[in-house]
Amino acid sequence: MELAEITLTHWAYLIGVLAIVIAMVLRRGVVLIATVGVFVVGLLYTGELIPGIQIVFNSFMTAGTGLFDIMLVIALMVGMLKSMETLGADYLMVAPIKKLLAKPVVAFFVLGAIMYVAALFFWPTPATALVGVILIPVAVKAGLPAMAAAMSVNILGHGMALAGDMFLQGAPNITAGSADVGINEILTNTAILSLTAGLVAITVAFFMIRKEIMAGSPSDETDELMEAKPRDSYTLGAKFMAVAVPVVYIALVVVMVLTDIRGGASTALLGGTAALFIVISSFLSHGDKALERLADYLRDGLMFSVKIFAAVIPIAGFFFLGAPANAAAILGEGAPGFLFDLGNTFAASLPLSRIPVAFGVMITGVVTGLDGSGFSGLPLVGSLANALGTPLGLSVPVLAALGQVGAVFSGGGTITAWAFGLVATAGVAGVSPLELARKNFIPVMSGLLAATIVAILLM
Repeated sequence: MELAEITLTHWAYLIGVLAIVIAMVLRRGVVLIATVGVFVVGLLYTGELIPGIQIVFNSFMTAGTGLFDIMLVIALMVGMLKSMETLGADYLMVAPIKKLLAKPVVAFFVLGAIMYVAALFFWPTPATALVGVILIPVAVKAGLPAMAAAMSVNILGHGMALAGDMFLQGAPNITAGSADVGINEILTNTAILSLTAGLVAITVAFFMIRKEIMAGSPSDETDELMEAKPRDSYTLGAKFMAVAVPVVYIALVVVMVLTDIRGGASTALLGGTAALFIVISSFLSHGDKALERLADYLRDGLMFSVKIFAAVIPIAGFFFLGAPANAAAILGEGAPGFLFDLGNTFAASLPLSRIPVAFGVMITGVVTGLDGSGFSGLPLVGSLANALGTPLGLSVPVLAALGQVGAVFSGGGTITAWAFGLVATAGVAGVSPLELARKNFIPVMSGLLAATIVAILLM
């Protein structure tokens, strides 16, 4: 494997990564560090002041563009629920589910299980917008802290489901191709390792926040979380919306599974449907005043979304410099992926035996996930598994699957506050992305450690 030259810019980027991680551990803000980090990297890379300043804006723009579809679908879903709230349809819609989520402990596991199943059949971000926006407020009303709800949805959806990706098979296909092994071999091993990591992580998470869950008290991290409230009577329009919204969205899930609509296409379908429901609900609520009020619902949704995402964009911009494709969009054609170069160098220094190789592949996967995309590091961990596993006689499919689980859990994401999946979950739960990443860290690391041990035994 040919190694890239590690330059002063690489070291500056690494210092920035470490500074952000330390600040997160100390529960301090990281936006300033990320912004200064981008400027320093840009200045060192170009050697000129003005391009260095321009690169700060370019990083914000690239990150904002990448995040906008998630911001928009969350805004539309929240706007839809705001319009339903005016009718009282939001309460009618969730009333049948309340018995299932009546107790905080049950709600914690049921919420995660529903998210896991939904995320298996279409991408976790649309699943978060659909499942999270509707069910998290119900669980919180039952006494489950919003942070606990976010952890359950995030770990089992963006972690366990996406790391295995057993139905859509996007991640296993990339990993198998770069590792030069069959897709079925990868699927078998990612199923075992993702389930190990996810089940251990959710168990550790439960015991870490058990007191808050058992107390049934709302989290102090809640922020504008929508809560459906009962009324004395309901209009025909409210009853129509309460039935139409879940029926239509269940039908959409079936359509997406049958017609193989996934990723951005499924997000667009869910978001577009939400926009149309806002129109219908506005007319049912306000009649001829709907033309004016519809904009209010869109504004409410966008304000909610922007409030969550505003602090994430500068951080995402910094970590976008880690992957070659994103770095080229920010720094210009031919720019290196600083995080990937550092990961390759780290991997090349590993002692060649079973245990260090397994931990090295896992760590490399986690590091590549720090750019906020669980998939961008898959070609690296796949090729690394082949390069290290073949000469040692170790199972390449197991190593590749292990790297995939590490990359997706990290960047898919559950421990990176700027990852699309984590930000989407925090957005619908109304909690801080940084705080969610901190809360997830120990459970997820415990899960990944367990998965690594299982992988060593399988090799």
